[in-house]
Amino acid sequence: MTSLSVEILAAGATGPITSAGNARLGIAVLAGIAVIVLLITRFKLHAFLALTIGSLALGAFAGAPLDKAITSFSTGLGNTVAGVGVLIALGAVLGKLLADSGGADQIVDTILAKAGRSGGRAMPWAMVAIASLIGLPLFFEVGIVLLIPVVLLVAKRGNYSLMRIGIPALAGLSVMHGLIPPHPGPLAAIDAVGANLGVTLALGVVVAVPTVVIAGPLFSRYAARWVDIPAPERMIPARPSEDLEKRPGFAATVATMLLPVVLMLAKALVDIVVDDPENHLQRVTDVVGSPLIALLAAVLVGLLTLGRAAGFTKERISSTVEKSLAPIAGILLIVGAGGGFKQTLIDVGVGQMILDVSKDWSIPALLLAWLIAVAIRLATGSATVATISAAGLVAPLAADMSTGHAALLVLAVGAGSLFFSHVNDAGFWLVKEYFGMDVGQTVKTWSVMETIISVVALGFVLLLSLVV
Repeated sequence: MTSLSVEILAAGATGPITSAGNARLGIAVLAGIAVIVLLITRFKLHAFLALTIGSLALGAFAGAPLDKAITSFSTGLGNTVAGVGVLIALGAVLGKLLADSGGADQIVDTILAKAGRSGGRAMPWAMVAIASLIGLPLFFEVGIVLLIPVVLLVAKRGNYSLMRIGIPALAGLSVMHGLIPPHPGPLAAIDAVGANLGVTLALGVVVAVPTVVIAGPLFSRYAARWVDIPAPERMIPARPSEDLEKRPGFAATVATMLLPVVLMLAKALVDIVVDDPENHLQRVTDVVGSPLIALLAAVLVGLLTLGRAAGFTKERISSTVEKSLAPIAGILLIVGAGGGFKQTLIDVGVGQMILDVSKDWSIPALLLAWLIAVAIRLATGSATVATISAAGLVAPLAADMSTGHAALLVLAVGAGSLFFSHVNDAGFWLVKEYFGMDVGQTVKTWSVMETIISVVALGFVLLLSLVV
């Protein structure tokens, strides 16, 4: 395991845009984060605006010239959007096709029908499987909107405990969101750290499976005892595919969802086995296994296996694709602004400050990455912002790391980004409202579940670092 060292961090350091000392930089960082938190929680300002203002405030508090702070923010925003913007757009199109065609409902209904034969004992495991599968291509918020109504229906009609069914679904969505590319957070972290996407995906699956089992079906037993509430009637809507005359088949839907994952894993496997950039097979897999081509292929296949299979006309498919792109404008801007905040943190010299403060610590690099992500997550409430910012700060640590350890560094950041969701996280309020809980009940269930995911995933990352 690579530990923090002066040489490693200094290797990736760039000249700071301010001459402020470490004490002033530390105060500036806290003040910048406080501005963002205050604007989001107190003044209900959009996260994009809060991150933009917070970045400029950070530069001002650190004594950086305003024009240089603006340049740092703009550069970070542009680089982040350029790196993940197209992928986010393709993911949104695929998710919209999955939802509107009834493919998601087909997956849900098929697995629940099989799980129901066990008398309900297998239902939590079925829910975590469904959420993990659906969560692969979907944003967390989209996954919640899509899946939670089904959770409420299953709990009501089957007379199941809401927490026993709901927690596994939330765990599946959250673990996919934080640890598995092509979600934007892990993708941005891979880009910042320079990790191999396929290796990160493979190790992410190894970490995600036991993590989601512990935080989902196992923890849900305790959550159901702590919070015993019925499914709120007002939150049970009609399912989107009830008006469809036909739906895509189960096998075709699952194959379409797994296509980008298979292509990216194939690329990683060939890279490891062949390991020859001039080899024709490796050159082909390098192209088809790149995130852009893999997701584009899934979208094109999905137009047929989801859209046409549901009886959509060409005009409706075109309309579905168009409708999928409009809602992601805000997400793109928030992700981009998170990258801008991250770049401002780096350019004012926070990386060097961390180096100076912690150079005598014998703290492992993976644990340091997790702790930084935890601090930013607690402060900003955004897993994506925490992932992007923390990945930028610890990116120099990956300079001397092996491919496997660089991938584990990404996963450590992703694990930290999920720690203890609370009132400054939009997901906290989304879960609270959907499940009809008060703040205390949401903390005892959702917030604890997120913390379990974060800590357990870190544990498996550290264990893997001993053998990778």
